[in-house]
Amino acid sequence: MNRTDKRSYLSQLFREAYEHLSHREIEEAKRKFDRIMELSKDEFPDIYFEACFMVGEIFFEENNYKGCVKCALRAIKNAPTKELYEMGISRLKDIIYVLNQQGSLNLLGEDMDTTLALLEDDEELYAFAKALVELARGNVDSAEEWNSRIKTKSLRDILERLTESS
Repeated sequence: MNRTDKRSYLSQLFREAYEHLSHREIEEAKRKFDRIMELSKDEFPDIYFEACFMVGEIFFEENNYKGCVKCALRAIKNAPTKELYEMGISRLKDIIYVLNQQGSLNLLGEDMDTTLALLEDDEELYAFAKALVELARGNVDSAEEWNSRIKTKSLRDILERLTESS
């Protein structure tokens, strides 16, 4: 399949996924978005980025907050531009804010090994995820240690805000 045909096919899959969402056919929508992610990751990173966040939104609606955060971090890690990277961080900030407000942040303190493994080759996102896990566990000192390794101000700001509210 050539690039143009592949992009057209991905657009079709997006339409189908949204159609399934509108009919509350969640599992089928997730399958479509997973397929989009599989087909777009290397060749169409902007499409991959959006599909990650769509799966994340579905996970959020299902109260699968770890899955939601994992998808957001995956999207950020693979963001093809600085603008999408920053947009992803902003979207992640909103997710984390809601989790913190509803008292669910502690759920990110356990069973995050697959998320951390996904980020091992990205020092900054790995440090961010480790700090987030430590904050979720109530280990503020350890979180601040990890936060000191982060260069991106918007990522540091998320953690500092959480630390202030702890």
